[in-house]
Amino acid sequence: MTHPPADPSLPALLQRMPKAELHIHIEGSLEPELIFRLAERNGVKLAYPSVEALRAAYAFTDLQSFLDIYYAGASVLLKEADFFEMAWAYFERAAADNVVHAELFFDPQTHTDRGVPIEAVIVGLTHACRRAHAEFGISAKLILCFLRHLSEEAAFATLEAALPYREHFIGVGLDSSERGHPPEKFSRVFARARELGLHVVAHAGEEGPAAYIETALDDLKVQRIDHGVRCVESPALVRRLAASRVPLTVCPLSNVKLCVFPTLAAHTLPQLLAAGLCVTINSDDPAYFGGYINTNFVETFAALPQLGRAHARQLALNSFEASFVDVAHKARWRAQLDAVIPADA
Repeated sequence: MTHPPADPSLPALLQRMPKAELHIHIEGSLEPELIFRLAERNGVKLAYPSVEALRAAYAFTDLQSFLDIYYAGASVLLKEADFFEMAWAYFERAAADNVVHAELFFDPQTHTDRGVPIEAVIVGLTHACRRAHAEFGISAKLILCFLRHLSEEAAFATLEAALPYREHFIGVGLDSSERGHPPEKFSRVFARARELGLHVVAHAGEEGPAAYIETALDDLKVQRIDHGVRCVESPALVRRLAASRVPLTVCPLSNVKLCVFPTLAAHTLPQLLAAGLCVTINSDDPAYFGGYINTNFVETFAALPQLGRAHARQLALNSFEASFVDVAHKARWRAQLDAVIPADA
């Protein structure tokens, strides 16, 4: 099947258009150069002799092979200033990519299990969020994620430890290795989070089956599904997601890097959009998966030439709709989008 030539102006529009990023693991934005700088500053010995050797190790066969290196990289984060510096580096890139709003995932257990105080994690990230708003006008929020390969009891302990800093995060999520760790493992802690008035999201349907998406919806009562690309295995689930407008925070480059899809050209994003789902494009762990949000947009659209301006606009609109912000912010961002890609695009 042949496709018409891609719109030559599309890459520039994709980069210029305002967008929200809703699936970014801030620890996954830790570039090798910063890992080595923090390691030297904090006296942490790394298993890799150089930046180049570490980057060369980013050849993943599945989610777990990535997580092994991800957790090793995070070992250099020890102090409040480290978390600030990591997040600030992300925000500088986000500003260049015209991100107007970002909801950052962070994994406190990755750090507290190494003896890092949860205060250092949350306060350092919060300071970066505030500076991003002051200097770049980026609206930024934090979502605390539980590591699903650990116990629900550990998740409860993490939530309780974070409550003194409740004002600094807006929700909870569920990430790490999906296989063998179904959403219902965390039913009680998610119920507690909802009682506290926190937003709830969960990774589901990336490596795990479509049934994990259904359980996340029914058991955890999540408001967004992170990834969710395997929903296509269940036509009934696709119809449900379309009718409910429960967003999917899709991460194309991540999906290819972790072998969920063999190539970007094989990605089901066009199918999900055609089915009327509230799909968004995000970068996931950009330091490890080959690019930040604009790179995800540009490379995905280049690989899928059936996508055009109207799809770009819809994806940006979806990102605003799916964000946990008030209607006034969403209206302002839609107006900004109109100036780049009008409604009749």
